[in-house]
This record gives sequence, C-alpha cells and structure tokens, in this order.
Amino acid sequence: MLYRTKGVCAQAIEFELDDEKKIHNVKFIGGCSGNTQGVASLAEGMDAEEVIKRLEGIRCGHKSTSCPDQLTLAIRQALS
Repeated sequence: MLYRTKGVCAQAIEFELDDEKKIHNVKFIGGCSGNTQGVASLAEGMDAEEVIKRLEGIRCGHKSTSCPDQLTLAIRQALS
C-alpha cells in the first residue's frame, strides 16, 4: 500500500499488510531517515492493531501529527 502523508516531512509511506493483519516492509519516503527507519523496524511483523495502539496520536513538535501517527492512519485505511 502507498499512503500519501499530510502535515509531516515524509511525503508517503509504503507498507504491506498480510492475511494475518501483520505489518511488513514499511518504508517512509522522505522524513527524518533515522527516525523513520527506527519506526519501520519496530513495526516489522507487528499486529496492525498493536502498531495503531502504540503510535496513534504521537506529535512532532508543534505539528498535530507525526510520521508514526501518519503510519497509523495508513494502517487504518488499509484495514478498512
């Protein structure tokens, strides 16, 4: 899935959701490389709902969202 982000430095997020609703191959396009690689690595193989539970609502500085929060929006879209 390719999700176009809003309100963050990363322009998009690519990831796969398997039949068991586990997250794989997360790649942020743009953004803070170290941080997005860390989030991607931590989410690898994790249950989609658990990723949402842990990352939803995280903010980046004064912004109302963040790259991890945008990942939760992307996962929600993929699940629906």
